[in-house]
Amino acid sequence: MLNYESRELDRLFVPTAVDPHESENVSGPPLNAFQESWRRLRQNRGALVSLYLLLFLGLMAMVGPWMSHYTYFDTNYSAAYQGPNADHWLGTDKFGRDQWVRIWQGTRISLLIALLAAALDLCIGVAYGAVSALLGGRTDTIMQRIIEILVSVPSLIVVILLMMAMKPGIFTIIVAMVITGWVNMARLVRAQILKLKEQEFVLAARTLGASNSRLILTHLVPNTVGVIVINTMFTIPSAIFTEAFLSFIGLGLQEPMASLGVLINTGYQSLNTNYYLLLFPALIIIAIMVGFNILADGLRDALDPRMRK
Repeated sequence: MLNYESRELDRLFVPTAVDPHESENVSGPPLNAFQESWRRLRQNRGALVSLYLLLFLGLMAMVGPWMSHYTYFDTNYSAAYQGPNADHWLGTDKFGRDQWVRIWQGTRISLLIALLAAALDLCIGVAYGAVSALLGGRTDTIMQRIIEILVSVPSLIVVILLMMAMKPGIFTIIVAMVITGWVNMARLVRAQILKLKEQEFVLAARTLGASNSRLILTHLVPNTVGVIVINTMFTIPSAIFTEAFLSFIGLGLQEPMASLGVLINTGYQSLNTNYYLLLFPALIIIAIMVGFNILADGLRDALDPRMRK
């Protein structure tokens, strides 16, 4: 019986002919880490749509104010509180200022503040975390106690106190955000480097005489790029929200400057009669924050080697 079944299986399953000249060919071109991550990101439709949306908003923030002959501070009291029309595409505020120009100017300023704050957080946090993890010992202990002191104080209180002590402006907001904003980045980078510094390639680099700075810049930080990029993507919408909140409560930018927080504050004051003043800047800030968060999730899946099939 077994012999009969074995013969039947041999008859049904015929080996495929193999060409020895084709056995070494690969099915596709080799991809480096960036190309593989980009390929995986393109497969995530939500992340790709968010990327295109953010690129569109960034482009409009640059060219939008130039698409109208008005400026963000021009006043015309005879045109106050006009709804969207052919002359003022998104209406006007109580001073007759064109909302189209003010919204895109505000988007530009909010993105500028968020990107600069995120860049400074990245530089300080990566350097601090890498040095703390690599040196270890007493140095690491002291540096982590400093972080714990900063974390124990609510960041919002630090930001508000600094804003009250300094003149409101873009520079003041960026400094206020950076004071405690880099702590989370430093902790994440330190945790990653603690895992990496005892691995063979680091030991081999030490044996060959690599200095600590070379280890950090050449071997350790490049292997934490995934964590750095993802955390930066989450930092940007957080910075935009912080700027909007400070401007909304009157501690951030002031009129006639335009930012998303200033525009939302202006729209809130006349919500019952002129809802469009709040609607359009609110939609912009929602789109930016949701877009960055979805893109960050997509980058996490694309850059994490454990997510690869």
